[in-house]
Amino acid sequence: MMAPIDYDELVTRFAEFGYFFPLTAMSATKALSYRVELESLEQQIRGGQLGNKTQLNYPHVIFRFADAIVRTPRILDAVEAILGPDIMVWGSTFFIKEPRSDSYVSWHQDLRYWGLDGDAVVSVWIALSSVNRANGCMRFVPESHKGGLVDHDDTFNASNFLTRGQEAAVTIDESKVIHVELAPGQASFHHGRLLHASAPNRSDDRRIGLVVNYIAPHVRQTIAKKDYAMLVRGEDRFGHFEHVSSPLCDLATEAIAQHQEILNAQNEAMYDGVQQNQ
Repeated sequence: MMAPIDYDELVTRFAEFGYFFPLTAMSATKALSYRVELESLEQQIRGGQLGNKTQLNYPHVIFRFADAIVRTPRILDAVEAILGPDIMVWGSTFFIKEPRSDSYVSWHQDLRYWGLDGDAVVSVWIALSSVNRANGCMRFVPESHKGGLVDHDDTFNASNFLTRGQEAAVTIDESKVIHVELAPGQASFHHGRLLHASAPNRSDDRRIGLVVNYIAPHVRQTIAKKDYAMLVRGEDRFGHFEHVSSPLCDLATEAIAQHQEILNAQNEAMYDGVQQNQ
């Protein structure tokens, strides 16, 4: 039986430091069963492009198991404590680092590139494998969410998981960095302005995590002409987003078409200003 969640502590630490972890979202057995489903579906899409660079974006739109993960009650209960009772999924991405690979994530702030008009956003990173320093766990700079958005430089580095290889133009005090080590089934929560990064995987196993970006329905998209989100709790009284449906089966033709629509729309925000900077 999983331990009860202290929501007051979660909310306090999230507000003070910009993150909270670990939260046991599901059993290790359940998390590892999801990994098996993921790796089976990866075989079906081998060679297919379902995201930016080596990312697998919006899996909750095309995979039933990913839709189930974003609706995990313990995760939604924790998100509700931060955002309130109405919750939408704006995005999700599998970040998979292969063994002994050079893939990494540079220091960045999510909200710098999302085109959203507020910070009623929580990113939840769910481990489907063991996640530790050796295989490139996330790293956080505590309290870095309390400032504004900093400048970022586009590097377009092929080994960088991020769309533009964006790197925050700041100097990081490594003595203050927190390493986010998680067991399968555990999750971390971070603020959209928190500076975070991760190093390459130097281990002999894959490092697998699903990040889910939850928003409150009152948030607006300010750059892309249209945007999409999936209501997973409460109601949407604002109508700022096109509603996304749960997949009825894996890799359905209609779901893949909607997946591409979402990717195209959100890339308007993700890549905004690239031409001017190249």
